[in-house]
Amino acid sequence: MKIRIGTRGSKLAIVQCEWVRDRIREHNPSVEVDLVRIKTKGDKILDSPLSKIGGKGLFVKEIEEALLVGRIDLAVHSMKDVPAELPEGLILTAYPEREDPHDALVSNGDIPLAEMREGGRLGTSSLRRAAQALHQKPDLEIVPLRGNVNTRLKKLRSGTFDAVILAAAGMIRLGLEDEISQILATAEVLPAIGQGALGLEVREDNGAVIDLLSPMNHPPTEWAVRAERGFLQRLEGGCQVPIAGFARLDGEELVLEGMVAELDGSRILRDEIRGKKEQVGEIGVSLAERLIRAGAGEILGHIYGRDEER
Repeated sequence: MKIRIGTRGSKLAIVQCEWVRDRIREHNPSVEVDLVRIKTKGDKILDSPLSKIGGKGLFVKEIEEALLVGRIDLAVHSMKDVPAELPEGLILTAYPEREDPHDALVSNGDIPLAEMREGGRLGTSSLRRAAQALHQKPDLEIVPLRGNVNTRLKKLRSGTFDAVILAAAGMIRLGLEDEISQILATAEVLPAIGQGALGLEVREDNGAVIDLLSPMNHPPTEWAVRAERGFLQRLEGGCQVPIAGFARLDGEELVLEGMVAELDGSRILRDEIRGKKEQVGEIGVSLAERLIRAGAGEILGHIYGRDEER
């Protein structure tokens, strides 16, 4: 049996796919696994913020197209890049155990976020990160920053920025934990939907590959990510809106925290909900509707350029 895994060409994407490849080989030594590099729109356009060029889907669309036509058999995604709606015919069949979901601050001099100087330049193109950072320190200057992890760190070290915010999971997977100045607690900066988690996407009719991947599924990760994505789907969110969500298992209950913010961080709405882990979809929708009633509909309508609540 031969499995072709579609991947972006970045070092982090390759590392993630190699990890999945090695897990497949551990369980099935006779299976041949090849990596197929695919360039996505998000990889090609590096001079504009994601919010300006289409939002979510920029790093997955071309890979999903290759999956649908049979050019590849499996796609390995960072779940924070995957839109709430999948193309017809594709499913997420396994969620390996989640890496650290937090955001990480990397700063010159290892200065924490709360102690950054007035007018300090913080590099990020994430509206979610920017809004939450500005909510804590309105005097920061947010400077757009795109590129892979090493490119961002190089710009930081050159003095272009005082600090950058990156996903802790990516830093850890690349062996760059020692570069992290501060792990940002969820009370300070709530992570992106699915951050730190991988999703294995296949054609829904490919039973052989689905069976092959089933040992890699980690149910607590699946429950958490599905709850977060239910929250995102109800809010119709993408990269154009500061939306965050993080779910975790607490005994037999799932706890989901969610956030919607104004772009400038002047107003942040946060809440959390608990529910049975078997009801992940309902948990996400319920929290979204609670935030909408609290004013998130007004925020989203303003950002999307319309007044009605969602």
